[in-house]
Amino acid sequence: MYIIKVKGVAKIPDYVQLRDEKFTLLAYFRVDRPEKALDKAGLADKAEYIMNMIKDLPFGQILKLEL
Repeated sequence: MYIIKVKGVAKIPDYVQLRDEKFTLLAYFRVDRPEKALDKAGLADKAEYIMNMIKDLPFGQILKLEL
């Protein structure tokens, strides 16, 4: 799985994309509201780990995440 953190501009907030090995979009959510999207993607039990990775990730970089 891959994580991409996208910087928002003006009134558009920062977003996060979670993508699988084929780079298919699994989840797309605001940095400050991940719960519903992670639950829908079946990753609610790993939400704390994912959010800790996102917190330290610079905008625009892709991080490969091993779950």
